[in-house]
Amino acid sequence: MAASGNNDYRKYLDPAVVSRLSSLELKTRYIVEGFLLGLHRSPYHGFSIEFSQHRPYMQGDSPKDIDWRAYGKTDKFYIKEYEEETNLRCSVLLDCSRSMAFSHAGRISKFDYAAMLASAFSYLCIHQKDAAGLTLYADTIKKYLPPKASSGYLNEILKAISTASVSDGTMTAKCLAESAEKINHKGLVIVLSDFFDDPAEIMKGLKHFRFKKNEVIVFQILDPVERSFAFGTDAIFVDMEGDDEIVTQPHQIQKAYQESMKEYLATMKKECLQNGIDYNLIDTSELFDKSLFSYLQKRSRLY
Repeated sequence: MAASGNNDYRKYLDPAVVSRLSSLELKTRYIVEGFLLGLHRSPYHGFSIEFSQHRPYMQGDSPKDIDWRAYGKTDKFYIKEYEEETNLRCSVLLDCSRSMAFSHAGRISKFDYAAMLASAFSYLCIHQKDAAGLTLYADTIKKYLPPKASSGYLNEILKAISTASVSDGTMTAKCLAESAEKINHKGLVIVLSDFFDDPAEIMKGLKHFRFKKNEVIVFQILDPVERSFAFGTDAIFVDMEGDDEIVTQPHQIQKAYQESMKEYLATMKKECLQNGIDYNLIDTSELFDKSLFSYLQKRSRLY
C-alpha cells in the first residue's frame, strides 16, 4: 500500500470510505494496513508493532514442527507457533442489539462501525501471535467462538461478523455475565456496544470479567447525533427496540437531553475507571485509528 502524501493513510481509516468496500476481509485489511502506515507519523511517532507467526528453530525443538515452506523461501529453520504458545487470549464482544442499527445523516450505523473494529482487533490479535475469540450478543448470546491463534481461525471470525445482523432487544448486562463464565483463561476482553442499558447492571457484567482476573477495555460507540440531539426540525422518534413513537420539536428538549446524556456518559466513564476498566467513547464519524491505538496501548501495558 503506497501513499503519495503525509496524510494519505488517513483515507484508509475513514469509515465513510472503508464502508464502500465489498467484503469485510477487504475492509479489515484496508483499516489495519492504513493504521500501520500511519503509526510512525503524528500522533503515533515512535510507536511500532511487529507481526510474527514463527520463531527460529532452537535445539530441542521437534523437527515435525518445522515450517518447511518457510525453509524453502528463506533457507532457515522456523517453528510454527501454536495456540499454547500465544502471548495473550483476547475475547471480542460485539453488541448486535437493534439499537446498534441506528445511523443519521448518511453515516454508517453503529453496528457496521463496531463490526469493522471487531474485525480489525481480531486481525491484529492473531497477527501478533495472540489468540482471538468472538462473542455476538443482543438479548442472548448469538454466537460464541473461543479464542484461538491460528491464522485460519481469523477467517471463521470474519465470516461470523460478516453474516451477523442486528436483532432483538438489549440485555447487555446478562450477556456480559454469561460471556464471563465462558472464559476459562484470564486475558483481555474487548467490548463494543452503545451500552444503552441500565448503567448499574452493565457495570455488574463488566466487573464479572474483572473478578475473573481479566483486563477489560470498552468502546462505547455512538452516532454523533445521539450526543448532540441536533435533529433540527420536527421529528418522529421511534423506539428501535419497541413500538413506541413520539412526535416533537427536537430543539425543545435538546438541552435536557444533552445534560442527561452528558451525565450518563460521565457515569459510565467514572465507573469503568474506578473498576480498572479502560473506557473509550467513540462516535461513528471518527477515524478508526483512535480505537486501534487505544487497543495497542492497552496490550503494550500487559506484555
